[in-house]
Amino acid sequence: MIYLWIKTFHLVFVIAWMSAVFYLPRIMVNIAEAQGEAAVKARLLLMGRRLYRFGHNLFGVAFLFGLTLWQGWRVFPSALPNVVGPLHWIDVKLGLIAVLLVYFVWMGRLLKRCEKGGALPSARALRLLNELPVLVLLGVVFLVIAKPF
Repeated sequence: MIYLWIKTFHLVFVIAWMSAVFYLPRIMVNIAEAQGEAAVKARLLLMGRRLYRFGHNLFGVAFLFGLTLWQGWRVFPSALPNVVGPLHWIDVKLGLIAVLLVYFVWMGRLLKRCEKGGALPSARALRLLNELPVLVLLGVVFLVIAKPF
C-alpha cells in the first residue's frame, strides 16, 4: 500500500512540475509580445519568476518520490518492490527527465536575462520552443507504460 501512495504522490508532483514546464515559456511569449507595456511586462516577469521558483520545488519533491520508487527497495525491501530490476527503460526515462530539467533551467535563464534587460527570442520562436517538452514527455510516458526494454 505504501508503494501506491508514493507512486501517487510522485505522479501528482510530476504533473504539477510539467504544468510549470509548459507554462513558463507561454509567459515568456507574452513578455515578448508586451512591447512598450512596462506594467504588463513587469507583472509577467514577476509571474515567471514565481513560477520558476515554484517549479523547482515541485521538481525536487517529484524527484524524491521518484528516487524512492526507483531505489527505495534497497532501504525498505519489505515495503517497496524493485520495480525496474534489470530493465533499462528507466535509464532512457531518466535521460529524458534530465533533458526536461535542462530545458526548464534554460527557460529560467532566459527569463533572468530578460529581467536584466536582455532580449528574448521572438514570440514565434518561443511558441515553437514551447512544444518541445510535449514531445519529450510523450517519450517518457511511453517508456513508463510500455517498458519496452
